[in-house]
Amino acid sequence: MVAIPQVWRNDYRHPGSWDRNYPPLSMPQMFADSAAAHSQAYLADFMGRKFSYADVRSAVNRVARGLQDLGIGQGDRVGLFLPNVPHYLAAYYGAMRAGATVVNFSPLYTPAELEAQVEDSGTRLLFTLNAAALLPTALEVLDCSTLERLVVGSVAGVLPFAKALLYPLVQRRDIAVLPRRAEVTPFSRLIDNKGDFDPVDCDPRSDLALIQYTGGTTGTPKGAMLTHQNLTANARQVHDLDHDPEAEDRIMAVLPFFHVFANTCVLNRTVWRGGEIVMLPRWNAAQALEAMERTRATAFPGVPTMYTALLDHPRTPNTDFSSLRLCISGGAPLPVETKRRFEALTRAKLVEGYGLTESSGVVSSNPYEGEDRPGTIGQPVAGTVVRLVDKENPHEPAPPGEPGEIVIAGPQVMKGYWNRPEADAEAFVDGYLRTGDVGTIDEEGFITIVDRLKDMISVSGYKVFPSVIEDALYGHESVREAIVIGVPDDYHGEMPKAFVTLREGAAIDGETLRAWLNARLGKHERVSAVAVRDDLPKTMIGKLDRKALRAEERAAGDLR
Repeated sequence: MVAIPQVWRNDYRHPGSWDRNYPPLSMPQMFADSAAAHSQAYLADFMGRKFSYADVRSAVNRVARGLQDLGIGQGDRVGLFLPNVPHYLAAYYGAMRAGATVVNFSPLYTPAELEAQVEDSGTRLLFTLNAAALLPTALEVLDCSTLERLVVGSVAGVLPFAKALLYPLVQRRDIAVLPRRAEVTPFSRLIDNKGDFDPVDCDPRSDLALIQYTGGTTGTPKGAMLTHQNLTANARQVHDLDHDPEAEDRIMAVLPFFHVFANTCVLNRTVWRGGEIVMLPRWNAAQALEAMERTRATAFPGVPTMYTALLDHPRTPNTDFSSLRLCISGGAPLPVETKRRFEALTRAKLVEGYGLTESSGVVSSNPYEGEDRPGTIGQPVAGTVVRLVDKENPHEPAPPGEPGEIVIAGPQVMKGYWNRPEADAEAFVDGYLRTGDVGTIDEEGFITIVDRLKDMISVSGYKVFPSVIEDALYGHESVREAIVIGVPDDYHGEMPKAFVTLREGAAIDGETLRAWLNARLGKHERVSAVAVRDDLPKTMIGKLDRKALRAEERAAGDLR
């Protein structure tokens, strides 16, 4: 492994040393070790119902046995088409214990999107719920793809007793009727066994634990192949960021487990540590505040739009945040003003980190204690090398003092893309993963993202970074959210155009904002317009969605 500069080592702000090793460890072994060590402790809280590590271990073992009885074995792909529910925990670790590779699918997928990834991955069996928003889609894919079987769980079966009784009555419209078909197995029937699964040999460094599809921002989503060691190493890397690893640990799971951010930072990291996960099936600010106060949560990972939503919620001023110790923001740049307001309100630390699907989740983070650097993504996690290469020729280092493309190497970096050797050739350069992000690294190892290569706007040949303009917009007291894209211009080739939402009670028009903004920008950064909107498109985990915004503008005829 290439050593990072000595000055980084002298000022490494995370606990311990940077150059530590993470011995090979499989996901089933990580879960088994933690369940044995914390058997009677709670692993999950779902809508008020508690599940201990022993409870989940029993369900995991019975899922493994049930899958093996259905002929699922080593290397088979098992899909999870699930929100954050207890079934996910049992199916995720249970499938891996049976020797299978898990494939995550978003519950928001259309039948066409789900079918495409089922076929691409070769998924044989799919876990889902008897929810009207999920089961019809899964059944349609079962009928028109090579998918062989569905395993269908019931939400009412994992609710607290009183809520379980009322659920079929008050949520009747949300429940789908389970068809009687040979290829549809109720979850309860799958786990109706003694849990005596057949152990499966696993090489953590080469065997696949998870196929995690990218967001598809540059085209067709690709399946990142993540080994057992990739996932367990990243879980341990994230755990090692904490200065107090013995502190009470109760983490909010508002990010969806099917996304790599939550999969590592909320699920795997917490299982490794022996903590408790407070699960919500979907993001809802009011429910998150209630659950946080009820459970005395200590950590809240999220994306910037979630922290903005909490700050704006009418219940927030009356919420007790005294148990909250740490919040980790990822997925998108964290506005400095959002960080300042949230920390002032909650007295918890809100730090920004950075990662990719291809890196199992986390590459770098600001320190949890002591000085952090707002506007940066912090220092690399232990064992991770970060370099800058030339934006035009990635085989050469970036010119001194200039931004370059960020490339990384470490134990969490994927094996490659599923069935995409041509994409692997583009994704790696000289043994490093290309991130597509442009950044700088200071002498103390703090990394700043300038922008993404594909998002740069070419104005009369000058490269303009949308994030610079967005940062300037967040300096206006009326701006709640901001996103900038390039639009065609007959004279300049492209021009930046900004889109914003406003804080409650704010009254300012786009032309006034444009004049205010352009006075604070360089000549080639000035925007052609500022559009004030009621809302902006977001991804499935709540990130502002530049791709969707471009599609909307193209449909409206503003993009050619």
